[in-house]
Amino acid sequence: MKGLKTIVALVFITSIAACNQQSKQSSKDTAKPKVDSTAVFILQTASLDKTVSLPGELLPNEKVQIYGKVNGYVKKIFVDIGSAVKQGQVIAILDAPEMQSKIAESKQRLASVKAKSISSNDVFKRLSEASKSDGVIAPTDLEKAKNQVASDDALLQAAQSELSSVQQTAGYLTLRAPFSGTVTKRNVDAGAYVGKAGEMPLFEIEDNSSLRLRISIPEAMTGTKVKDEKVQFTIKAIPGKKYEGKLSRKSGSLDVNTRSEVWEFVINNSDHSLKAGMFADCKINIQREGKSFFVPFSAVVTTLEKKFVIKVQDNITSWVDVGQGINATDKAEIFGKLNEGDTLVLKGNEELKADTKLVVKIIK
Repeated sequence: MKGLKTIVALVFITSIAACNQQSKQSSKDTAKPKVDSTAVFILQTASLDKTVSLPGELLPNEKVQIYGKVNGYVKKIFVDIGSAVKQGQVIAILDAPEMQSKIAESKQRLASVKAKSISSNDVFKRLSEASKSDGVIAPTDLEKAKNQVASDDALLQAAQSELSSVQQTAGYLTLRAPFSGTVTKRNVDAGAYVGKAGEMPLFEIEDNSSLRLRISIPEAMTGTKVKDEKVQFTIKAIPGKKYEGKLSRKSGSLDVNTRSEVWEFVINNSDHSLKAGMFADCKINIQREGKSFFVPFSAVVTTLEKKFVIKVQDNITSWVDVGQGINATDKAEIFGKLNEGDTLVLKGNEELKADTKLVVKIIK
């Protein structure tokens, strides 16, 4: 019995010693620091192909304001707002009685100068014939007649130019449409005196058979191209219908106030369903020639001084300055001294300094 108690006591002491040893080992393991891994990804290139939504404005293909070029009274008006006109069509006639007097005076002056020119030419011819006989006509008289012909011819040309000028000015009394289109404004009535400086235009005419869709493209997108050079847009006033236009021209310069470039698209409006002045919701599919780098937004660190990503090479970090391009749905386009296949930190921050050694974990 005494031997059994001794054996039990030895087993108990051995168990306590083993528990103490395990407890010490566990404490050592807990005290040993663990090294956390940093999530990284492999940089790859991709093509920029994105549809962006931008506002646009519809403008007439051509628009002109018609003024009275000479002082006069409106004698007759042939059109009103909404009137369709053809190029060269008479839209109004002005009356200026003093203009008719000027034309009559110019005609009379021309007739007088012409008669004088005919007479001097006739005298010179007679003297020239007579001078063929020696001693009949003095050389000075012949030279004098010749100079008179030159003077009268010059006066004749001046009179003809004066009459042509007066008649052309009188032609301004007839107002014509410079191109085919629609009269959109009429600011005058018959009997009104027009031709004064600073007055409102008498008429406005627009050609809306085709329209210009003008879109201001942000600076970041001006280096891209439009897929198939087409744009699709909708108009709030005509819900449920989509329209399409073709790229026609670019301004070639940025507006310093908005940092944007104006692109114009030609819209066929032969049915006149669209109106100039409407605003459009436009969708443009933009593409960039060549490949670009796209990274998660979290990889780009932005400070007051710069933008950068954190590159990892041989488990050592370095900061690489980048420029940001066009944002995709879940990624940012970046440019910098990077190569396809580089390893970048997925969630960059300023606290992760350069020349820091990391344990990395690649995220696909």
